[in-house]
Amino acid sequence: MAASLVTATSVVAAGSDSFRNPAVDARLITVENGINPDATSISAGLHLQLGEDWKTYWRSPGEVGQPPSIDWAGSENIEEAEFLWPAPERFTAFGIENFGYHDEVVFPIRIVLSEPGMPVALRARVSLLTCSTVCVPQEFDLALDLPRVSGIDTEAAGLISAYAARVPDDGSDTGISITSAHLDDARTALTLTARSDEPFEAPDVFPELGEGTAFGKPDIRMGEGGRLVWARLPVLAAASDPGEFQVTVTDGTRAATLKPAFAEDAPVPPFNIAAVVPDLGELVWIAAVAFLGGLILNVMPCVLPVLSIKLSSAIKSGGLSPARIRTGFAVSALGVLAFMWVLAGATIAARGFGLTVGWGLQFQNPIFLAVMLVVMVIFSANLFGLFEISLPSSWQTRLARAGGGAGYGGDFATGAFAAILATPCSAPFLGTAIAFALAGRAIDIAVIFTALGVGLSLPYLVVAVFPQLVRRLPRPGPWMVVLKVVLGIALTATALWLFWVLSGVAGQTAALWAGLASIGAVALLSVQRVPVGPRITGATALAAFAIALSGYLSEADQSAPTAGADWVEFERSEIARLVSTGQVVFVDVTADWCLTCKANKTLVLDREPVVSRLREPNIVAMQADWTRPDESISRYLESFGRFGIPFNAVYGPGAPDGIVLPELLSTEAVLEALSDAGSGRVASKQ
Repeated sequence: MAASLVTATSVVAAGSDSFRNPAVDARLITVENGINPDATSISAGLHLQLGEDWKTYWRSPGEVGQPPSIDWAGSENIEEAEFLWPAPERFTAFGIENFGYHDEVVFPIRIVLSEPGMPVALRARVSLLTCSTVCVPQEFDLALDLPRVSGIDTEAAGLISAYAARVPDDGSDTGISITSAHLDDARTALTLTARSDEPFEAPDVFPELGEGTAFGKPDIRMGEGGRLVWARLPVLAAASDPGEFQVTVTDGTRAATLKPAFAEDAPVPPFNIAAVVPDLGELVWIAAVAFLGGLILNVMPCVLPVLSIKLSSAIKSGGLSPARIRTGFAVSALGVLAFMWVLAGATIAARGFGLTVGWGLQFQNPIFLAVMLVVMVIFSANLFGLFEISLPSSWQTRLARAGGGAGYGGDFATGAFAAILATPCSAPFLGTAIAFALAGRAIDIAVIFTALGVGLSLPYLVVAVFPQLVRRLPRPGPWMVVLKVVLGIALTATALWLFWVLSGVAGQTAALWAGLASIGAVALLSVQRVPVGPRITGATALAAFAIALSGYLSEADQSAPTAGADWVEFERSEIARLVSTGQVVFVDVTADWCLTCKANKTLVLDREPVVSRLREPNIVAMQADWTRPDESISRYLESFGRFGIPFNAVYGPGAPDGIVLPELLSTEAVLEALSDAGSGRVASKQ
């Protein structure tokens, strides 16, 4: 980085013997050839010449890495040794921002003598991390003896001075200051402004907020003729207990480390960058992709309850007129679209408040899950014939009559719940469309979710256009009773799945009370001797009690990793460290509420030969459990432009930036990605 200051290969300063390997050539150097009789201190330096493409780290290495350190045990006549840090550079390793040095660096060391004027014996145990396509920890000893003689090594003095000049000051000499700094309450972004007496040329910003906090690449904008720098840095990882906040601002050969206080409001940028707006053709193309994604959702493994509701609607319409059939199915399609529009509106509103949004995130909410559980329990009990209520006077009644009533409320509810129960699923084309929508404008969200709803509601629309298709169904008979029981079993299975998901999100206690209250509501509705009004009122009260109790008793328990591969807990920074040692990392982002994730696990990840590969010593299976909200997982998904799951990626020496797998896994795709990531044949595949 400073080869222009001093040519590394031409310097032969007096110093210790070198420690050499392909990654680094290291030695101790000193300005003094010996100790003057009146000397109270000496100027030394750790001189590192790094191999081609090798790097080492700054005191705050970024998301991964390890700063150099020296243990002076065994040294003689040393009272204190101050290790100084020249301003770093920014570089990317394994897709992660890191701070450090390449080619050559000298770390100046100010050594205070215990006995002025007496000989010095330097014994340095050096520990540092060097990284290229792999990372290699280095630990070695350097020794240098300085007798009691006078003399200056001019070459070593020039080398140490050149890098000492790059050690950041407090802004007094460089004329750099921090005028404002703001960290949002959620600790997702740091925004700051810096000023300089002379115009900035190529500024960079390196904040430090304690071990465990890592920042991404900054968005830097300059104003006021180059004398103002505005920077916004995403927080990739936030420490639970932040340390002292300081910021190093660099600009070519000058740098300053400052310790500003946080302001209440974020500083505004000197100018706004116009967003890239997709043209009409691109929007139409993505809408078509969303339509295909919604259409495919109808045949995904997670939509058995949706298909059951559709079959129930078809059976009930067998004796109706074509006009009534057409209208009923059109209303069901409207129910699908209405839910998608509500979801789009909620997404736009959430983005306006700066909240994390994604496909299926409502299944992380215990209140929502409790509502769905109550509905499925009541609906399945109705299909089993435990009760019949003909009055459509409440929401619960309409849900119960969705399979057998004559009103349009049941038709609308059928479509709406078809859409609701499809949201834990992902399908081919769906991820692309959702990522485009959530990264775009409000109009993009509205168009994409509408196209998705049209695709999901297409079976309803087809019957609405061609109502005569219903006449081809078998005539009513005993088979309908059997089918009704089968559908009841399917929805009971859905209710059990929702109970399991609720126990993972809110805890077993909350799920148990919600389940008991739901069963109590069904039992009350089934008591024929009690008038309809009190039954509905009591069932409504029990359902409300179940929903409220789920939110009140919600626990922070995370679901344990499932059996199969030897899963380790997801930690984004650990990926780079493992890959740097030559290992392959398979990342599985999953959740209890994601049925497609469960299908992937059952059909691929927990079966041979994939499960054996994931258990191999050089492969680490890393699981990110998104059952409950987790900001670190959300940010990880957003780094790939993804907002929903399942999501799987494979990292290795051959794929340091990750190979992203399709939503629906196959044995061949997983095995190929594992081989490519470990073989070095693929540099990057996203």
